[in-house]
Amino acid sequence: MGARPRWGRRLRRLVHDEAAGGVVLLVAAVAALVWANSPAAAGYEALWHLRLTVGPGPVSVTEDLRHWVNDGLMALFFFVVGLEVKRELVVGELRDRRAAALPALAALGGVVLPAVLFLAVVGGGPEARGWGVPLATDIAFAVGVLALLGSRVPAGVKLFLLSVAIVDDIIAVGVIAVAYTDALEPGWLLAAAGGLIAVAVMRRSGVGPVAAYVPVGVFVWYATLHSGLHATIAGVVLGLMTPARPVGGRAVLDDLQRRLHPITAFAVVPLFALANAGVDLRGGA
Repeated sequence: MGARPRWGRRLRRLVHDEAAGGVVLLVAAVAALVWANSPAAAGYEALWHLRLTVGPGPVSVTEDLRHWVNDGLMALFFFVVGLEVKRELVVGELRDRRAAALPALAALGGVVLPAVLFLAVVGGGPEARGWGVPLATDIAFAVGVLALLGSRVPAGVKLFLLSVAIVDDIIAVGVIAVAYTDALEPGWLLAAAGGLIAVAVMRRSGVGPVAAYVPVGVFVWYATLHSGLHATIAGVVLGLMTPARPVGGRAVLDDLQRRLHPITAFAVVPLFALANAGVDLRGGA
């Protein structure tokens, strides 16, 4: 009987061990590379191009599996990232606005410099339109590498890099929306904004149960997906709207982080790596 509780404690420690999540991410990325460069490479692409429909009739969404990972599951990851940043903004190191300005300025530099270098190398012509390509930081892999290093990386460094990555991604999403999206859908943008307003009103009205917010959050994601913006931005915004201080004696943000972090670290981010790290390195062989 004593062995079972010990194994349970060990499993809980493993699930909440950041380094373990980084190892799973690394294994998934290596597996994707090996698979995509093996004789079974066609199966790799076929798997991620399978199309899946979710939802009833007129409100259903049909995407291939890779897009479901990138647009759907990764919204949950960005929600958790938003929770972490919100906690630090309210009760953590970023509550000092001067401290918060540093990663924001670093992210701005990380956006401007790659674009300038790209234009300097490419020059004019139609190729210059690709200036936005090098802007974004791959936040999922950045977090995974930090997790892999575990306690060897100071908490302040992790927070700084996380803040830089998320601001960088938000700027990149804005650039893509303005410069590369053929047509934003104002109606869906207004619908997403309406959903966010509904969340704010529910908070002000004292609506406590997290389950009450889930349908509204899903609607915000759905509207953002159809608006022409990257759907994961909905996760960031909803995370930042979550109260960092206890509500009715319950630490909602900490509870959500504790429940969702293992899911994102051991399932969502490794699936993202498996779906996107399979680059064909064979040079057309």
